[in-house]
Amino acid sequence: MTTTTASGPDVNIADLPEEYQELQNVVREFANEVVDPVSYKHDKEHSFPYEVQTQMGDMGLYGLPFPEEYGGMGGDYLSLGIALEELARVDQSVAMTLEAGVGLGMMPIFNFGTEEQKQKYLPGLASGKELAGFGLTEAGAGSDAGATKTTAVEDGGDFVINGTKQFITNSGTDITSLVTVTAVTGQRENGKKEISAIIVPNGTPGFDVLPAYDKVGWNASDTHPLSFRDVRVPQENLLGERGRGYANFLSILAEGRVAIAAVATGAAQGCVDESVKYAKERVSMGKAIAEYQAISFKIARMEARAHTARLAWRAAAAKMIKGQDFRKEAYIAKLVASEAAMDNARDATQIHGGYGFMNEYRVARHYRDSKILEIGEGTTEVQLMLIARELGI
Repeated sequence: MTTTTASGPDVNIADLPEEYQELQNVVREFANEVVDPVSYKHDKEHSFPYEVQTQMGDMGLYGLPFPEEYGGMGGDYLSLGIALEELARVDQSVAMTLEAGVGLGMMPIFNFGTEEQKQKYLPGLASGKELAGFGLTEAGAGSDAGATKTTAVEDGGDFVINGTKQFITNSGTDITSLVTVTAVTGQRENGKKEISAIIVPNGTPGFDVLPAYDKVGWNASDTHPLSFRDVRVPQENLLGERGRGYANFLSILAEGRVAIAAVATGAAQGCVDESVKYAKERVSMGKAIAEYQAISFKIARMEARAHTARLAWRAAAAKMIKGQDFRKEAYIAKLVASEAAMDNARDATQIHGGYGFMNEYRVARHYRDSKILEIGEGTTEVQLMLIARELGI
């Protein structure tokens, strides 16, 4: 992995090294004072929070795991995970905008791009003034790469792209500058499809961003289907080795599972925090509901889930930045954290009673938002399959 170092911090402890704690405190303050006050507004309006996006860029959050030569902050994936967790405590949409912008938009270019591509695209993306998406999923193709129907045919030094993509994050904002898409560029000797990744700049003729989805949750996160009709881009827009598009994306997905596990952990912890606060304030039958064992035990289990999820994603991040094989740990982190988020959201809603069903309450938004954490970037069932495979069964 090009993002790794020879050694990294031992993060399987409760206390982070000082530099990480400082980052955590800064992002937590930003989440509480800037993100939270506008979170319900953007969720209700299904609007993209450009004012929050600008400030995240100014803070350097998009450049956290990238070298300074590309406009980055010189940090690592642990730094990114800490920022994602703090943001997701109050707003999963904002956290996912950052997660997808870095993990899916920037990392493929950083890990597999030419030096010219890195210099051309990464500084603008690291500034947060631009966003990028990654177009993999189609109506009948996600985990099953062999079902990819989008094609890219060579013609006079160009690729001509035709096809559609679905569920593409950060693809339709006013600051989206490019989308990297997987497409069939030929056929291998064994008869299987040759799938490559190609950079398509926003505004390229024939590249259309279709109307946004009406989603259950993540309402302030930008998600669109995409259409490509005779889209012509130069062959130097090929990202990485020809025919390695899907294989390269799998390695990106492994990193992304650590990041989305951090998002899920933040959501799980946010549900704990809100439930503790509410249980201390809500009085029933003459005393705060926190004094009832049924409530206190439920919150205790929620805290245990969030703590376990945090240890899981940090363990995976620690192996990643040390250059060790972290795939199994990433699968486990994604599984444990996404289930913790969903379970905690359900329990937090129950604790809040009728208020937990009102969208202006953060736990209600977590309840809607958390389900997709068990689906996106590899479903729960896929994680179980991959863990079993790592065990040789």
